[in-house]
Parts: sequence; C-alpha cells; structure tokens
Amino acid sequence: MPSYSLSSIAAAAVALPLVQLASAHGYVSGVSVNGGSVIEGANPNWFYLPEGQAPETPGWRALNQDNGFVEPNAFGTSDIACHKSATPGAAYIEANAGDTLTVYWNTWPESHHGPVLNYLASCSGECTSASAASLSFTKISEEGLLSGSNPGTWSSDTLIAQGFSSDVRIPSNLAPGNYVLRHEIIALHSAGNPNGAQAYPQCLNVRVSGSGSSKLPSGTPATKLYSANDPGIVFNLYGQFDSYPIPGPSVWSG
Repeated sequence: MPSYSLSSIAAAAVALPLVQLASAHGYVSGVSVNGGSVIEGANPNWFYLPEGQAPETPGWRALNQDNGFVEPNAFGTSDIACHKSATPGAAYIEANAGDTLTVYWNTWPESHHGPVLNYLASCSGECTSASAASLSFTKISEEGLLSGSNPGTWSSDTLIAQGFSSDVRIPSNLAPGNYVLRHEIIALHSAGNPNGAQAYPQCLNVRVSGSGSSKLPSGTPATKLYSANDPGIVFNLYGQFDSYPIPGPSVWSG
C-alpha cells in the first residue's frame, strides 16, 4: 500500500477520542487513480472537529464513528446508500473513463469474510450537494466467494492480502459526468442469524472525463438494493457450500 501523509488537521482528528474507533472494522481512508498519489477519503473522527475544520475531500461522511455497519433491518432506509446519515464529500476524484481506482481501507478484520461490490450513481448536477436518498445505483463490479467453504476464501481476503486495498475500474465507455462511487463490503460472519449480515457502504465523489458515450441506466434506489431476507444476505458462512449468491442487481455491461 503506498505511503502518504495525512494533513495536520486529519492527524489531529485521528488523535481525538480513539475509543470511538476501538472496533476492528474499517473505513475507506483513501483512493488513488492508476496507482498515483493517494487522495484522502473520509475519517470518521473528523466528526469531532470544530465545524469547518475538517478537510474537504471526496469521501462522504457518516455517523460511523464506531466503525460500525448498516444492519439488514435498515436496508429500507437511506443509510444503506453511503452509511448512517451520510453527507456528501466536498471535492471530487478526477478520473477518466477506463481508469482504475484503488480504494484503500484503514484496516479490515480477517474474520469478516464477504463480497466486495462497487456501484456508480449519476448525480443530477453536483455530487457535493446530492443527498443519499436521491441516488440510484448501478453495479459495475462484484466479487464474492473465490474458493472453499466453512468459511472459504473471499474477496475480502484478497483485499486484506493487497494491503487493505481493492481495485475498481471505471467503465471504459462511461460518459463524462459527476458520479458517486459506492464501494461496499458485506461481512457474513454472523449472516446465518436473522439481521446478522453487516453492510459497510462507503461513498466517494468522482468526476469522470473522456470521450465515452454510455450513460448509466436508471439504476436502483439504495433502499431497493437488498432486502433482509435475500439469499446472500442470509447465509451460513460456517457450513458446506460451493457457491454464493452475490446480492443486489446484476453487473452493468457498460
């Protein structure tokens, strides 16, 4: 994972009540474009800074100071879009159609096996003033079970092996515009129980340039992406299986 320095403000934020981040769950700390320098995401501890002092970054901020998750019983609310009570990032990642974004998590626990999914939503105007409830998402990539069972090897394991990072490619013919990237891990270690799956959606603003002409389809409102009883949301990670039904809509062909 490339090294980079947080701004002095962000460093101060990290020093604020660390008990709030005692949980091992993670968040998206940064993104790079085609292996370039890392752009900061959104640190949950910025919540504790005085108003106006948090850095302006592409990452959407949320009430996830406990590094917690969105439970299946909340999948019908806008929290599933970009995490709890999310508000838009104040800047953009600048990229071209066909570029590869590398998304960096600050950490991820090995026990939290599950799929990694990526969606895009087109903003009507500026994503910096969008609301989570207004976004409709199109899935652009997904990866779930890689091999084995009980618990098996998963896309989340690849993310850990790659230094807590995951690549997502912007569709090569995507039309220029302002988009929200919704990057998500669904942890399945408790998914054999009702309301046991754990969704960790993270959103970032992306301004796409280039000569692409394909517009996103109308997409799926976040509140319709999953239901609490979907196969893949209810799933016994510790049984014997040879496949896994990745939840959500199908991947857009572009």
